[in-house]
Amino acid sequence: MKTVAFLGTGIMGAPMACNLALAGLNVNAWNRTASRCAALGTKGVRAFEDSREAVRTADCVIVMLSTGAVVEQVLFGVDGSNHSVASSIPPGVPVVVMSSIPVSAARDQAQRLARLGHPYVDAPVSGGERGAVSGTLTIMAGGDGDAVASVEEFLRPLGRLTRVGPCGCGQLAKLANQIIVGITIGAVAEALLLVETGGGDPEAVRGALTGGFADSTVLRQHGERMIQRNFQPGAHARVQLKDLRAANELAHEVGMKLSIASLAEQLFADMCSNGRDSLDHSGLFLEIQERSQFDRAAPDAAPVLKLFER
Repeated sequence: MKTVAFLGTGIMGAPMACNLALAGLNVNAWNRTASRCAALGTKGVRAFEDSREAVRTADCVIVMLSTGAVVEQVLFGVDGSNHSVASSIPPGVPVVVMSSIPVSAARDQAQRLARLGHPYVDAPVSGGERGAVSGTLTIMAGGDGDAVASVEEFLRPLGRLTRVGPCGCGQLAKLANQIIVGITIGAVAEALLLVETGGGDPEAVRGALTGGFADSTVLRQHGERMIQRNFQPGAHARVQLKDLRAANELAHEVGMKLSIASLAEQLFADMCSNGRDSLDHSGLFLEIQERSQFDRAAPDAAPVLKLFER
């Protein structure tokens, strides 16, 4: 049996680590909050208190941490010393960073790990907590073709893997994904609010739109969350904001302006500054509702409905 070291067992990482164990792999897991990792013991995952010990016997190292800065600190240590995780990985073992991090950070990490003899793949994911639990994540992999091929058996239990280019391109694809997701969440929120305030049935309209050009995973999953006002986090709003900021910053670096993505960033920034940063990103519905002043009782819809009766 091959061994995977899995660093980061949060909302996404915990079910991912469990799916690897269910697939028959030995899983050595570590998390900054040790109790979250220890709870996975009943799922066949072995918890480690020291991240360096977790990687010493690994055939592949998978990183699923919150930010690029955290990935940097965990892999290379605060001072880049010889006592870091990177220096503890066996020779030739590939490292897969599945966190959403800046493109430049992925390319820098790839170079630093290459000097230590480790292939590197940046492979961020889409699909949220549901996809992590069901093993149906979309995995966007950047890296050398041989490097991606070498980690395919370790990623297969997690979802559908697609190589999208050299190192850094996985993160580029993730930014594209987050632009589409963030903007679509805003569009679905406004559409459902309009239906609700106009006197229609948002759930019926959501069902009617399914299968048409307006259909999407966001409409089906997050539309349901919005209608039910269920914003328990599957993907935190603060993470969506982080990714939209990264997309707009990269666009600025290459001489572009992303007009709609900039608006989406501002909406999520306001949502987070208003104390909703720990909600699911579909909770943008509340920010848009507040901006539209539709949090009070809906106005009389009779004039609107009469238009449809003609």
